[in-house]
Amino acid sequence: MLPLEYKDHFRKNFLLAYPVVLSQLGHILVSVVDSVMVGQTGTVPLAAASLGNSIFTITMVFGMGVSFSITPLIAAADGRRNYTRISLLLLNGLFSNLLLGILLFIAGYFLSPYITWLNQPEEVVKQAIPYINILFLSMVPLMLFQGFRQFAEGLSLTKQAMYISIVANALNVVLNYILIYGKLGFEPMGLVGAGWATLISRVVMALMMGGYVLYGRRFAAFHRFLTFRHLSFVHMYHIFRLGLPISGQMVFEMGAFSFSAIMIGWLGARELAAHQIAINVASVTYMMASGIAAAATIRVGNQKGMRNFRSMQVAGNSSFIMGVLFMMLSGLLMIAGKNFIPSLYLDDPLVIELASTLLIIAALFQISDGVQVVGLGVLRGLEDVRIPGLISLIAYWVIGLPVGYILCFKLGFGVHGVWTGLLVGLSVAAILLFSRFKMLSSRLSK
Repeated sequence: MLPLEYKDHFRKNFLLAYPVVLSQLGHILVSVVDSVMVGQTGTVPLAAASLGNSIFTITMVFGMGVSFSITPLIAAADGRRNYTRISLLLLNGLFSNLLLGILLFIAGYFLSPYITWLNQPEEVVKQAIPYINILFLSMVPLMLFQGFRQFAEGLSLTKQAMYISIVANALNVVLNYILIYGKLGFEPMGLVGAGWATLISRVVMALMMGGYVLYGRRFAAFHRFLTFRHLSFVHMYHIFRLGLPISGQMVFEMGAFSFSAIMIGWLGARELAAHQIAINVASVTYMMASGIAAAATIRVGNQKGMRNFRSMQVAGNSSFIMGVLFMMLSGLLMIAGKNFIPSLYLDDPLVIELASTLLIIAALFQISDGVQVVGLGVLRGLEDVRIPGLISLIAYWVIGLPVGYILCFKLGFGVHGVWTGLLVGLSVAAILLFSRFKMLSSRLSK
């Protein structure tokens, strides 16, 4: 039996987490909806969506990783009631995010033609490049949205981003239908139409979240420093100093999944399409678990700011429990729906059969995935980011990917070998990150 003090933490964690879960789900549902609707047009467009999203995801998580640093900084300042620092973090966080979004767009746009070097099927690459260029442009409004969102979440205000994500995803579905299939007088645009729908929905998200923060009366106390003369290299340095290791860790993790898609692309378009289906489903549960992790960052950071170290430790432990329970349920649902879920994407029997077997492996690594993502969240709350980055590098690139490559290409297990390597990497990361939090939180509580 858990101590009674956990009951209150479960309640507080849940009230913070569920809006973030739904908001995080909004980010990944964009690619899920794109894949489902594009899949109706054929196997090659679905494979191109897989390749494009795999590469773009690295860019997206790098940018989001920097923005994630805003939340624990504001949560700690809120715990100390330091409103001047919160106001300066708002301004400098927004400027940092906007600048990074523009730089990532420019870099991605000029590097996208080199996708041809990845030795993917030619027809897949041809469709992937224009799609991914539009996604790179969407990084600018996405980073602005993240700046406003992480600021609000640092103040424990998580519901507004949830509502905005729901509206934006509904808009994305409507625009996908119009642009992909050519409705209301538009020419059918296929995969490129999905890209434009994503861009427009992210512009709307940025405008809505910005309007909420900039014109909301509850934030009036934090508007007094929103001028260019209050831009501070010191505050931007703190944001990037904390954010870049977070980005590095996320790139190591997501980069491993993206590189696994490239390895699977060497096997053929059908294998890549099956991978896209399974990784789409696994990404949904991951992003939902990352909502629990984001709430854990807020709770742990706030308690640390108040120097209530025992409460900080319990908040972290209760987050781990919530993550494990949620991912266990997700794994059971994957196994139950392993044949039905792939049929939602396309009607190629060979791809459906292959995707269903990958979903079983995805179900097996759900608990490890939940523990490692919550572990990253609680450690961000402690502003411990460098060692988690090193753990991710070792778990995925030193252990997971080499194991997957050997199983796939040397021992002949094919796509299942790559996914088994991912399972091994996630499990190693989960064990090490959980141990890291237990060590640091015990040290502080003593």
